Amino acid sequence: MRRFVFLVLLLCLVASITGCSKQSNTTSSSTTDVKLAILAPGASDFWKIVEAGADKAAEELGVSCEVIAPSQPGATEQKTRLEDLIARGVDGIAFAPVDPNNQIAAIDKAASQTNLITTDTDAPKSKRLCYVGTDNYAAGKLAGEELKKALPNGGKVWVCVGMLDAQNAHDRYQGVVDAVKGTKINILGVLTDNADRTKAKANVEDQLVKTPDIAAFVGLWSYNGPAILDALTAAKKIGKVKIICFDEDAATIEAVKKGSIEATVVQNPFEFGYQSVKVLTALAKKEDAGIPESKVIDTGARVINKSNVGEFEAEFKKMVGK
Repeated sequence: MRRFVFLVLLLCLVASITGCSKQSNTTSSSTTDVKLAILAPGASDFWKIVEAGADKAAEELGVSCEVIAPSQPGATEQKTRLEDLIARGVDGIAFAPVDPNNQIAAIDKAASQTNLITTDTDAPKSKRLCYVGTDNYAAGKLAGEELKKALPNGGKVWVCVGMLDAQNAHDRYQGVVDAVKGTKINILGVLTDNADRTKAKANVEDQLVKTPDIAAFVGLWSYNGPAILDALTAAKKIGKVKIICFDEDAATIEAVKKGSIEATVVQNPFEFGYQSVKVLTALAKKEDAGIPESKVIDTGARVINKSNVGEFEAEFKKMVGK
């Protein structure tokens, strides 16, 4: 009889331990089951840095995050990708719209079905929960100040970008324009390329012929700097025509080191990914995400030129672990 009672008690104890173990595993999986995504406007080295930041935050928080950078950029492709992510039941999306003014309906629909924030370029008129990224107007003014240094006596300038409808492009352009007001710098207009790198280079080549006294080009998106550089190199205009651009594309940084590009305004794409994952994880777990009243989490921007490019490279390699 005592042996029977002992066996019963032992079985109860095992059941109790097993039950506790299952409960513990469920609690752990509730964190790892958080699935997030970052939807970029297109593929570029810039988004690889965003991915490095997202990976770091995801590892720290025990969640998963997929960075999607379509090889064929465009609003239609992004809409399809958004719908796919919603169908897959992701817990949050950081979205970088290519044409925010015309994507509000798609953004609002996705925002009604999951936690959605914007990154890189904002859509403030949409129902996004917040924006994580650069104050693009302020960054544009930084570029404008560098343009004034490069052209102290003024000159003709063309601005290059994928599309001016994108909020980040519009804000950067306005920042450049406002920074050079009252100077002899004459911004002739904007050359758009729809994020087509071949077209971006061709735009510069055309203007080198049509505007032979052009003094500088300003590239607002990450690939524009290298595209301008390639065109000027082929035309043997490096140094004669100045380049001010954005972001830390490898070709851009190398050209800054050589002095072929005067300066580039770098954002903090690592923080785009890192902060986006932090915010979306908190939202998915119904915790305080630390979203400010402005609904803007500014990750900052700074100028990289020949004087500080070495320091920046060292910081960058440490940041992305390369």
